[in-house]
Amino acid sequence: MSNLFALRNYARKSPSALPQSILFSSSPRSLTIYDSYPKSIFHFLVLPRVKTGSLVGIDDLESLKTLFARGRESAQHVLNALNEDAQEVKREIEQEMQERYGFKWPIWIGFHGAPSMHHLHLHVLSSDLCSERLKNKKHYNSFNPKLGFFLHIDDVLSWFDSEPSYYQEMIKLDQKAYEKLLKEDLLCWKCEAPMKNIPNLKAHLQEEWDKVSKREKVKAERKRKLEEKQTTEPEHIEKKVKLDD
Repeated sequence: MSNLFALRNYARKSPSALPQSILFSSSPRSLTIYDSYPKSIFHFLVLPRVKTGSLVGIDDLESLKTLFARGRESAQHVLNALNEDAQEVKREIEQEMQERYGFKWPIWIGFHGAPSMHHLHLHVLSSDLCSERLKNKKHYNSFNPKLGFFLHIDDVLSWFDSEPSYYQEMIKLDQKAYEKLLKEDLLCWKCEAPMKNIPNLKAHLQEEWDKVSKREKVKAERKRKLEEKQTTEPEHIEKKVKLDD
C-alpha cells in the first residue's frame, strides 16, 4: 500500500485494528505510528484520527495546507491536539533514551513544508539522524532543522498569534518555494560544516553522535560515582565518631 493511501487508511481505523508493528500509541484524537522509513534512531508519525461526523473531514487533512484552508479555528484546534499528543510521545522517547542509552538528546517535532498530498502527519524524531534509511540529499534536507523545509510545531503554532497579514503569508505554503530548499547544499545542522556528499555527511553525523554519546556516558559515570560517594560518606563518618567515643 502506498503512503498516499496507507496513512489515510490508518487514520480511519480503530487503533485496535492496527498491528503492534505499526501502532505505537493512540488517543481519542490521534494515532502515533512507527515511521516506515525512519531517518533517526527514534522516528514516529502522529496522525489526526478521522471520525464520522467530525467538522474536519478526511479531505481537509490531506496536508498542512488543506487544513489551513478549512479555517483558522479548525486548524488551530487540530494542531493543538496533535502537539499535545506529540509532547507525550516525546516524553516516552526520552524515557526510552534514558533507559537504553543512559542520557537524553534533542527531539524535533514538526511538519514537512511541502508534503505530497497524503494524510497530515507530525514527525517526532531524535536529532541524531543516524539511520541507514537516510540515503540522499532530499532525505537530509527535509529534516535539517535549520533549513526551513522542516517546520517546527512551535513555529507553526506561533502563526496563530501573529498579525493577520503574516498569518496569511505563512499559510500559503508555496510548494515550489519549499521544494527549492531540498536542493540546497549539504551542511551539518550542528556545526554547519559543508559536506561533499551524503556518505561524507553521514560519517560526520555519526562522529557527532559518537562524541555526544561518549561525553554523556562520562558525565553519567561521574554522577554515579559522586552519588555513590555521598551515600557511603555518612557511614564512614558514623564509624569514625564511634571510634572516637
